[in-house]
Amino acid sequence: MATSQKPVVGIPRALLYHRYAALWQTYFKSLGVETVVSAPTDRVIAEAGARAAGDEMCLSLKVYLGHVASLIGKCDCIFVPRIVDFGIRRVMCTTFEGLPDIVANVFRDEHLKVLSYNVNVQGGLGEKEAMIALGRELGFSRKAAKKAYKAGFAAQKAADDAAAAKAEKQYKAKGLKIILGAHRYVTEDAYYGRPVIQYLKEKGAEVILADAVERKSARRAARQFSPTMKWEVSREIAGSIAMHEHLADGIILMSVYPCALDSMVDDMIVRKLKDSGVPILTLTMDAQSGTAGLETRLESFLDILTLRRRAKQEVKA
Repeated sequence: MATSQKPVVGIPRALLYHRYAALWQTYFKSLGVETVVSAPTDRVIAEAGARAAGDEMCLSLKVYLGHVASLIGKCDCIFVPRIVDFGIRRVMCTTFEGLPDIVANVFRDEHLKVLSYNVNVQGGLGEKEAMIALGRELGFSRKAAKKAYKAGFAAQKAADDAAAAKAEKQYKAKGLKIILGAHRYVTEDAYYGRPVIQYLKEKGAEVILADAVERKSARRAARQFSPTMKWEVSREIAGSIAMHEHLADGIILMSVYPCALDSMVDDMIVRKLKDSGVPILTLTMDAQSGTAGLETRLESFLDILTLRRRAKQEVKA
């Protein structure tokens, strides 16, 4: 895609954007490349994604396609990374491996230009070299691309460290503490995930994101649940819960339909913690999820946690 004129790059605000926003935006800014990020998810974006997607696709992928659709005509190309793995037993969901192909195929009549980079450590290509190659494809020197990646990496590390520090501070709060075990692209989605967090906060609960954690430690801790779990983000979430479940009043496991990966991992977490005494609520979001139904389940769960907390305080008194 080398060109004398820098392209305007569209970035869908969905899926791994919520994990790598600092990396990507800092990288492109360092290169002087203009970016356009799609608006937060709303009903229009969600419905557009549902129309474009296949029935078997998970809700988060459908939402992603809606964000891609919203960027058409606003940029020269759509940024869609391919992230396969970070090493042995550190793989991603296959959706992230095929995402550039999915986008190109779904929107083939729109003749979209897809800009990507390929992370496949087991195949010999790590994140750094992948993003340097991306810069070269955009027409920049290796030195410039390397400098941009270094800046992006530092920005992402700072963001991740700040999120983990905030979570650790939340575990020390005096109020009702709930661990929310879910992928960031679920919890940060403005249409599906954020309303759940907002409701819990309005009811006075301290909501702690499980994936806001020191990742290497969490991956090690995940062995308490399964020594063979291979999915990178799921290991981090499960490990974080293993590290902190004794500090929380309750755990909410939130996933999207029909995610086979999350259904297996969430079930494992529930089984492994059955003797811990920590109440667990599982929520599965789908395109027909109504806020009223969710609020009823959340309110009941909060009532249970409040009564348990009160009983413990009376015993101590």
